[in-house]
Formats: sequence, C-alpha cells, structure tokens
Amino acid sequence: MSRPKNQNYKCHGSSKGKEREQRASIRFKTTLMNTLTDVLRNRPGWVEVKDEGEWDFYWCDVSWLRENFDHTYMDDHVRINHFRNHYELTRKNYMVKNLKRFRRQLEREAGKLEAAKCDFFPKTFEMPCEYHLFVEEFRKHPGITWIMKPVARSQGKGIFLFRRLKDIMDWRKGTAGKKFASLEAQPARAPTATVNPSGTHDTRSSDDQKDELPVENYVAQRYIENPYLIGGRKFDLRVYVLVMSYLPLRAWLYRDGFARFSNTRFTLTSIDDQYVHLTNVAVQKTSPDYHPKKGCKWMLQRFRQYLASKHSPQAVEALFSEIDNIFIKSLQSVQKVIISDKHCFELYGYDILIDQDLKPWLLEVNASPSLTASSQEDYELKTCLLEDTLHVVDMEARLTGKEKRVGGFDLMWNDGPVSREEGAPDLPGMGNFVTNTHLGCVNDRKNQLQQLFRSLQVQKKASS
Repeated sequence: MSRPKNQNYKCHGSSKGKEREQRASIRFKTTLMNTLTDVLRNRPGWVEVKDEGEWDFYWCDVSWLRENFDHTYMDDHVRINHFRNHYELTRKNYMVKNLKRFRRQLEREAGKLEAAKCDFFPKTFEMPCEYHLFVEEFRKHPGITWIMKPVARSQGKGIFLFRRLKDIMDWRKGTAGKKFASLEAQPARAPTATVNPSGTHDTRSSDDQKDELPVENYVAQRYIENPYLIGGRKFDLRVYVLVMSYLPLRAWLYRDGFARFSNTRFTLTSIDDQYVHLTNVAVQKTSPDYHPKKGCKWMLQRFRQYLASKHSPQAVEALFSEIDNIFIKSLQSVQKVIISDKHCFELYGYDILIDQDLKPWLLEVNASPSLTASSQEDYELKTCLLEDTLHVVDMEARLTGKEKRVGGFDLMWNDGPVSREEGAPDLPGMGNFVTNTHLGCVNDRKNQLQQLFRSLQVQKKASS
C-alpha cells in the first residue's frame, strides 16, 4: 500500500534498505500486557518503542486500526496484526452473511455437492432485522432450543438460550426495543446488507469493537442440542489459523490448540445455567467449583488421542478433514471482500463445536483471541504460538518463502491446497494427495526450527 507522505499521515518504518533485506533491529510496539509482551521483549534484536516513536511491527488492538490505519504511512517491510476490515469474518452477523453468499455462489458455479461443504454453521438469523424470517423458522420447529448472541461481544457476554418467543421479550424491551417495535410494524421482507462500492460492509458501525453500536445487534442461532460430551461435559475447540495474505490466499494452521470444557455436566433441562452451556474460560472461571490449577482445558493432542481410543482411525481422520474444510471455506467466503494489504497479517482464533455424530460446527472466528494464560500449560502453548507467528511473519527476512512448515505452523493453503509430501505437486486428485495439516498431532517445533534455520544459514553461505 502506498500513501503520500504529508502532514496528515504518520510515517512508520523508514527502512534504510530493501523490503527483503535482513534487519539487525526490529522496533516493535504493543498496547497489550500479557504473554505477547513477554514474547516480543525476549525476541533477539527486537526493541520496544513507546508512545509516538516510529515502529516496524505493531501488534495493535482493533480500535487503533479503525482510528489510525487510513492515516498511517508504512514502508514496505512494516507489519501490523489485523486486516483493515477483519470484521467481515470475525463479527458473527457478517461471518454468516458471507458464508451464505459464498454457499449460493458455489451452488451456482460448482453444484449442490460442493455447496454442501459450507453446511458447517447452524441456522442463523440476524436480529432484529431478520426477526420475521426467524419467527417463520421458529414456528416450523416448535420446542427446539435457540441461542442468542450479541454480534460484537466476546467472552460469553450477553448470551442466553431460549425455547419460547416470549423468552426474548426482555431483550426486545431492552437493547433493541425501539428498533424492534418499528420492525414489527412493517411487513416481512428479506433483509438487505449495507455494502460499500468495494463489496465490503459499511465500516461506520461494523468494527470488532465491543458495545459501541447505538442499537446492539444479535444473532439468533439454532442451538446444537447433541454436543459430543467427554465425562458428561460439553466442550469446544480453540484452533489458531494465521493468514498472511488474502490475494492470493495464504494460510497456516497451528498444530496445537485446546478443548475448553464447561464445569458442569451437560443437560437441556436447565437452559439458563451458563456453566452448563458456555465453555468460555471467562465464564467458567467464575463457577463456584472452578479449580484455577486444574482449569478446564485439554491440549488438542490429548483430545485427538482420546478420540482415537473411542473411534476408528478413519472416523477421526474424517473429522479433522472436515475441520480443515471449515478453515478453508470460511476464509474463501471473505477472500474477495477483505482488503488484502501486504502490511497486514491476522492470527484468528476459531471456535469449533463437535456433535455426537462427529460433525464439526463453526461457532465463531475471533480476530483477537485471548493471549492471557489461564495456567502454566496454557502459557507455554501461547508463548510457542506467538514465537512461531513471528517466525512466519518473518520481520528478520530469513525465510525463502517456499517453506511448508515453520515451527508449529503448517502451510495449509497457498493459492490452492498444499501437499503434505515434500516434492509432491500441490494438486488434489493427483495420486495420493494428502493436505498439509497436522492439527492435534505431535508438535516437535524446537527440532524443526533448529533444522530450518540451520539449513537457511547453509543456503545463505552457499549463495554468498
């Protein structure tokens, strides 16, 4: 991205060399105080910048992005950790709209079988604008459970379950009362999205910030009533996907992640008990029975081993293959609307629920997944995750760009699927093509990084 340098722009980077030249010192900035701060401060050659100092790397929050991105000049090598309109994927209502649109596109261009690969999110309606459509669907299936979620909040805030229309009366009278009243007086009609000429949604009221909308929108979503249970408790998976570019789409999948468990045994008889139905750590740690040292997480490797002990290898492989499909299809659904800027990357936190039929469901995608550790094991995971994220972002310009693995990250999409086998063509359907993903598998990242950087040093010496 090129912007003129004038008095209205803040300039960052001011590199003394070319974009791919190795730099001895990286100036970084962040406003977050958690595991990320430790990783950045301990990285060799990285120097922290305070206040208005010039920076090369900024791990910013989304409020800074909204207020400053369009007024900041960045040299070629500068990087920030969000795409300008990341909310197209990370706000619940926009995510669903984009997935629905992409599904229709696939059905037109590739047929119903291909479009069915997008059937991984529950039936969802935006409230209040799709209220009439929701009521129509609600009356077709009396007695089932629905879940209401605010579109731009996190950590389980504002979420509640219901089975009767009158159960949402309090919500209607509160947050969205006036808007709801005007909608109910209108005849039912299909909703229309506010879209900019570029095809993206209007940013004036659609950032990922919390509690800033004058009328707070919700989504009403069909609740998964048959979740897969372990020890009688519900859980979901937090998985990390790193996107370095949308045009072309270049995405990495991290091997580690975790399953987050509820603290109370699952039942549908008490839909008001958040400790039963919400697995967010922010919710569960307020439970009277919560044990800080024990926590409520399993590492993904342990989870995959558990599944292998209960199900056939084919069933487990099929499940993780379907989870891979969720990552790719969801990213493709926003590929043409996300503003792909070479200065930007994004570390997404995907929340996946698995039902009793071993079908994975996409719950939401987080642009700012929590980097605060809830235990020593959690701290180690997030430290390694962030170190490897910085290795892939490669501010030091050490990588060749041809790597399929960097630490715990595996390149799963590079303008097309990536083969697991070295030297194999990245063409599905050719031979025994296996996608280059290893979610929940052994993460021998230290050995891999040692071998990788040793090999890069040898190549550099040979070429000099």
